[in-house]
Amino acid sequence: MGYYPVFLDLDQTRCLVVGGGTIAERKVEALLAAGGEVALISPELTAALHALEAAGRLTVQQRSYQRGDLDTVALVIAATDDPALQRQIAADAKQANILCNIVDQPALCSFIVPAVVQQGDLTIAVSTNGASPALAKKIRQDLAEQFGPEYAVALRLLRRIRERLIHEHRSAKDRQRLLTGLVESSLLDYLRDRQTDKLNTLLQQTLGEAYTLERLAFSW
Repeated sequence: MGYYPVFLDLDQTRCLVVGGGTIAERKVEALLAAGGEVALISPELTAALHALEAAGRLTVQQRSYQRGDLDTVALVIAATDDPALQRQIAADAKQANILCNIVDQPALCSFIVPAVVQQGDLTIAVSTNGASPALAKKIRQDLAEQFGPEYAVALRLLRRIRERLIHEHRSAKDRQRLLTGLVESSLLDYLRDRQTDKLNTLLQQTLGEAYTLERLAFSW
């Protein structure tokens, strides 16, 4: 079975994590980073989960999962060590028609979580369709070496340039030509080495004299 790759907008979306161990902790942190409104149900919690609750970032009910807990959520992740409970949550989620991930049980999931490389606005997701999480992890590590922090900086700069070009009413064709030229240039090398003078020269040669890091109000 293949999976349809998709990125979800979880901003202000009610999400539930069932489980209070270290795996649940990682799932909570990822959901919060994506802007989700996260609740957690578990009789026991890690110290980090207690800290998130104390900081007001996480709603916690320290008890066992009950039917009806999915009534007000759009997504659930189950990270418990109870196989019967995992199956129950999967069945309840299917009946409620909500997104469900059962950790380490892809057959029970309506979605699986890929291995992810993230550099600012750049997100690269790797999946082996559940065949080998170990290989997915290895590929993620290789990609993390290939796509370093300079890509996050590049995306911030390119966003700023694109917004300026739109403000100048440059045509879509012109914007595409200019931005493609930058992407195919030595831009990433200069950003990686923080070669400000070379960056400014490149920007001015490609976009015009008005384009410098200072005039773009861009900082590292």
